Amino acid sequence: MTRRGVMAGLAGLAACRSTYAWAQTPVGLQLSWLHSVQFAGSYLALQNGWWRDAGLEVSLLQGGPNAPVEPPVVAGNALVGISAADYAAAAVAQGAPFRIIGVAMQKNPFVIASLPGNPIDAPADLPGKRIGMAVANTPVLQALCRLNDVDFGAVQIVPTQYSAQPLLAGEVDGLLCWETDLPVAMAVQGIAARTMLMADHGYALQSQTYVATDDSLANRRRELVALMAGEVRGWNAYRSDTDAAADLTVAMFPDAGLDKAVQRLQAERQVPLMFSPLTDAHGFGWWTDEGVQDNIRTLSLLGRTVTPDLWDRSILDEVHAG
Repeated sequence: MTRRGVMAGLAGLAACRSTYAWAQTPVGLQLSWLHSVQFAGSYLALQNGWWRDAGLEVSLLQGGPNAPVEPPVVAGNALVGISAADYAAAAVAQGAPFRIIGVAMQKNPFVIASLPGNPIDAPADLPGKRIGMAVANTPVLQALCRLNDVDFGAVQIVPTQYSAQPLLAGEVDGLLCWETDLPVAMAVQGIAARTMLMADHGYALQSQTYVATDDSLANRRRELVALMAGEVRGWNAYRSDTDAAADLTVAMFPDAGLDKAVQRLQAERQVPLMFSPLTDAHGFGWWTDEGVQDNIRTLSLLGRTVTPDLWDRSILDEVHAG
């Protein structure tokens, strides 16, 4: 090839790269809370360029107490939001055109945390106990009791702030919290709390679910498949090295006040919530029809009436088929 031919080829390659870069489709992924290792799979997908390689320019939109997930998705400012089955059901009841298209947490992270000297290991241990919790979570504890034929009236609810201190001070016998936060904070301080995972006792409520609108499912399938494929790849990478995922999280958000030891332990404890023999067989984010029915039953105890068509697995079908 002549020098002129080589230069023409390089110019053509540069033009292709320029066109490819220009063709990146901007999309938003609305997170359900503040930046932390809870979303580390997404950070890995972004950091490694897996979305970029698929033609997406993804913005990770931080959530928080004043940043609800659902409005940006309805408004189209986010293509996908990370919500939960109960929040999605509540939004649908108010007219939001949502579908759940993926399930990150196969097991709900709610636990009753207690101390070894006064353990709460099963729902049958709850009567006569003082449980510290936010009053807003009363329906959660009621549902657990109903699922396990426990007399809810025999359980004393103590309104508390979201802190381990009431348990450590002996003001309560247990705390209703997430497996990945207060028990982790205690473990880092050398306190080995006991945790009763409510999902192991019938409380089937999917958490960290991906929601999208009917309109996006109809008209933006390419972007949805590419976004979810990046999530799948990111979370699989997270599973293979949770310490690296935690370290990346701390490095990406140096002003978030994240403690590396806490983030590493939280990352480790998330794994059994997010991965299971089901995901090993079918892929990250999967669910079964039986799981949907279990969620519908739990949602009914929380006062939410939903039908199976809230769940749409067609995007995951494409992702995992590929």
